[in-house]
Amino acid sequence: MFENLTERLGQALKNLRGQARLTDDNIKEALREVRMALLEADVALPVVKEFVDRVRERAVGQDILQSMTPGQALIRVVRDELVAVMGEHSAGLELNVAPPAVILLAGLQGSGKTTTAAKLARWIREQLKKKVLVVSVDVYRPAAIAQLETLAGEVGVGFFPCRTDQDPVAVATAAVDHARKQFIDVVIVDTAGRLHLDVEMMDEARRLHAALHPVETLFVVDSMTGQDAANTAKAFHDALALTGVILTKTDGDARGGAALSLRHITGKPIKFLGVGEKTAALEVFHPERIASRILGMGDILSLIEEAERNVDRNEAEKLARKLKQGKGFDLEDFRAQLQQMRNMGGVASLLDKLPGMSGIPQASRDQVNDRQFIHMEAIINSMTSQERRFPAIIKASRTRRIAAGAGVQVQEINRMLKQFEQMQRMMKQMSKGGMNKLMRSFKGKLPF
Repeated sequence: MFENLTERLGQALKNLRGQARLTDDNIKEALREVRMALLEADVALPVVKEFVDRVRERAVGQDILQSMTPGQALIRVVRDELVAVMGEHSAGLELNVAPPAVILLAGLQGSGKTTTAAKLARWIREQLKKKVLVVSVDVYRPAAIAQLETLAGEVGVGFFPCRTDQDPVAVATAAVDHARKQFIDVVIVDTAGRLHLDVEMMDEARRLHAALHPVETLFVVDSMTGQDAANTAKAFHDALALTGVILTKTDGDARGGAALSLRHITGKPIKFLGVGEKTAALEVFHPERIASRILGMGDILSLIEEAERNVDRNEAEKLARKLKQGKGFDLEDFRAQLQQMRNMGGVASLLDKLPGMSGIPQASRDQVNDRQFIHMEAIINSMTSQERRFPAIIKASRTRRIAAGAGVQVQEINRMLKQFEQMQRMMKQMSKGGMNKLMRSFKGKLPF
């Protein structure tokens, strides 16, 4: 997420690091690069203009002039203004009403609205410990109703059925009435979408809003549409009051224009980010954390929260004790770490949150993907228990057998074993408290 913007902004500000003072010339040059970086990220022009003006105003003011390290201070100013553009603080869901609290999801067809309904239901069930019911009123697309029913079963929430010959408002009100009788806390209503905004969709949305009185009306929008996402959200908000936005498919958005434009253009906060296809891939939107990610500073807080939710604590403690006792890191442990990584959203999600990863060339980052780790796990699964515990015994004949079992080439087995040896050395350094030394050893490359 935001890879292109991070790279461009990093380059624009890099020359200012360590300078003794700022001058009109180097401030002007830096802000020109910042402006170009934002425009290339498809940030809306009014947002770019106001952002650059505010940074310039602070750059020539006391914020910078009284700073001991003006280059670093300007970077801090850019970070602060990024936070201000996206909203000072995260905006939670307002569910403190007599149950059931109704959440109305709206958006164009293809924005990921149905999947988002399931993700949000799971998040509310797991994080807020509330009973959730989902209902689709997209009576025009039977596949959408069936999809939501399947996803509801997957995430462990209730599903209210409907037929394609029913009126959407009647379905929604019946679902809310059912939830009230069953003491369900939250009802999520997945509305019908269109390929573009039209009168029919808006009229239906207004009727649903008037009948349900939702506490949250969230617009679900595809981040990869850039500033068009903000323009579409504004058009919808002009017709129907929104309380917030859910930005989807951010894992595939290297620009970030939507995230930086939405709050300014709509006046409404981004509440969640969809960061993958899985139902657990939904993150609360924290402007200050996203600003740090954009500037290549990482997002350790989100990484810790992700680990607390998804990492098996017992397995982690078991591995820590094993390493502390001087016992080797074997392929059983390696497979467990691959599985933990997948549970945390995959390697791309982890790299996005680690400080300093922006210094690693994009070509190196592109070579590391989740498919590669799936292949690694398949290779390890094709080994015997003894081979996983004692990898040194794997020679030519064993390599051919493992390759046949995993459906890969022998060369891929050898490459995986070499990568495992690198991981062994990393774990040995970490067990000795050498995290700083470990990070320095990357030297602009990833250890895979």
